[in-house]
Amino acid sequence: MTASDTGAVAGTRPVPAPPLSSPPQPIPALAATRPPLALLLPVVLGTLLNALNSSMIAVALVAIGDHFHAGASVVWLVSGLYLANAVAQPTMGRLADQFGPRRIFCAGLLMIIVAACAAPFAPTLGYLLIARVLLGVGTSAAYPAGVALVRDWADRTGPEASSASALGAISAASQVAVALGPPLGGVLVVVAGWRSIFWVNLPVAALALVLALRRIRRDARVNTPAGAALRALDPLGIVLFAGGMVFLLLFLFSVAHGPIWLDLVGAALLMLVLVGWERHCASPFIDVRMLASNRPLTATYLRCAVTYVVFYSVFYGLPQWLEQSRRMSSAQAGLVVLPIACLGVVATVLATRMSRRGDNRRLLVIGSVGLLAGSLALLGIGGATPVGVLLLAAAVLGLPNGFNNMGNQTAMYAAAQPERLGTASGLYRTSQYVGANLAAALVGLTLGDHAGSRGLHHLAAVITVISLALVAAAALPARHARASARSHACTGEEQSCP
Repeated sequence: MTASDTGAVAGTRPVPAPPLSSPPQPIPALAATRPPLALLLPVVLGTLLNALNSSMIAVALVAIGDHFHAGASVVWLVSGLYLANAVAQPTMGRLADQFGPRRIFCAGLLMIIVAACAAPFAPTLGYLLIARVLLGVGTSAAYPAGVALVRDWADRTGPEASSASALGAISAASQVAVALGPPLGGVLVVVAGWRSIFWVNLPVAALALVLALRRIRRDARVNTPAGAALRALDPLGIVLFAGGMVFLLLFLFSVAHGPIWLDLVGAALLMLVLVGWERHCASPFIDVRMLASNRPLTATYLRCAVTYVVFYSVFYGLPQWLEQSRRMSSAQAGLVVLPIACLGVVATVLATRMSRRGDNRRLLVIGSVGLLAGSLALLGIGGATPVGVLLLAAAVLGLPNGFNNMGNQTAMYAAAQPERLGTASGLYRTSQYVGANLAAALVGLTLGDHAGSRGLHHLAAVITVISLALVAAAALPARHARASARSHACTGEEQSCP
């Protein structure tokens, strides 16, 4: 990031100098103003629900699979949520831009409440998958709408407004939710069964909804008819994207037992049609023209997706190995992976401070090296590895997540046009969930129906290679310097960035 970019995030700039006729005076700096708690608290509560539902399921998959006799197909509960997130995040971001972020934020919370009530009573895995998809759509509203609410507050507050603390709080809340998810989910599964992991959404969503309705400033009146706005969401683009992702996942899940190449052909054809359609669509679901013209933003999305392939491969693969190979209970496995998220919280705090100083490239370098170190650590663990060593390996894997998350989030915030931040934030989350979907497929491919040490080592070898590529990309100073300069340029006029 350039110094200009840092100012856009930190929200501080010097006051103009006094006239020449006045005596020379030191130029004061405006004190940074942070978002009020009345805005920040409901946004943080709403945002953490996505991470909480993502992380709790990691230690509940074995119990749910046993209940429904699902075997490896239980991984669709992970992929279904993330596929819903990947589709719904940019959709919710666009709806937030059109109808107002407060309206969309509250609508998402209502969907969460409905899904959380329905999921525990699912009679089959298919019904449970539908409830998880609805839950994914509801939780998808919080991040793009929340970021848009923060941006709206910053625009109304003026140049002294600091958005960095709000972005840091959102990132930290996600890390806390990830930290609490495995042990909380493990205890709930042992004490009250797998259904209880859905009930915990209710008090959090209800509190966030009440606070949002009472404390957050109302959106401006919408003049666009609802039907016209909904038609502008590009339903064909959504169907093509979702279909391409489903076919890709079907292919990846089939590789272990014999690849179904027709699924891969179907995925490729749908994606080609998607690109062709979106290039000429007046209001595209995936704005390929924006991605082609704004290279820093596109690079951020790609880096984010690859990073989350590594992170979620560990986050879902390690608990399954602990439960099925080491014979740990859900609660014990949750406690072993707890350092992944706890260290992520600490790393997020440090990364937020570094981000305020404009050290974005350093954040990505530290995060990528941490992923590499953690991936290498997985290669050395096995059935006889002491629990203390497992905890240490989990701690190493937790450190990079906070740095990568803050680094990529700050890069996205700087590169996106302000008036399209809701849409850009949605696409940012889409890139995360594309990576998470690929990670779920990779875990299913390497670990299979029973997670053994050999499968874990195969998984570790793959993510080690991916981490090496991330380190190499993060360590290229020339590329980052150009990206930083273009990131600043693209915040103004998107078409000026070829």
